Amino acid sequence: MKERPILFSGPMVRALLGGSKTQTRRVFKYKNGGVQPRTNDLPGMRQIMHNCPYGQPGNRLWVRETWGYFGGDEYIYQKDIGSVGYRASQIDGLDHIPGGRWRPSIHMPRWASRLTLEITGVRVERLNDISRADAEAEGCTKNHNGYYWGGPHETSGLKQLASAKGAYRDLWESLNGTDSWAANPCVWVIEFKRIAP
Repeated sequence: MKERPILFSGPMVRALLGGSKTQTRRVFKYKNGGVQPRTNDLPGMRQIMHNCPYGQPGNRLWVRETWGYFGGDEYIYQKDIGSVGYRASQIDGLDHIPGGRWRPSIHMPRWASRLTLEITGVRVERLNDISRADAEAEGCTKNHNGYYWGGPHETSGLKQLASAKGAYRDLWESLNGTDSWAANPCVWVIEFKRIAP
């Protein structure tokens, strides 16, 4: 069984913790001369699926997120998970960690990760082909007013949208840029379940 790291933003970490996120989509990067996945080319698709950079069903992903060490840098090498803080779990607007500083998710070591995911499925599809159920599995859930949460709004947190797919589009563009949805790239769809650490 292989383990690989995967980065998630604060809102997506909260969706993982809340149990509403069971899928993630990542841009398919063309290698080998720009060969594109084609569903009618079954031998080619099998080879593409076998080479998924995120792993295969049964493999694990450990989540990297913005983190910090209570007490400052001098304690970081003690590897004490009880002294680690996670920005996604902090009160909104907290720009520091008491006694320390926030560290970028890319620098999170394995021992500090609190979330481990087991891959249950992998496939490739066009971004715009996402279904309502898949958008909900991406963490776009309804709020008490019946609207779906989308990407961050500049002044008031998350936007409220009428459809799950619209909310996911908004979230995707907030993470990948304004024209990224219209480009409709091929994406890896990684399905997973959260497992106990």
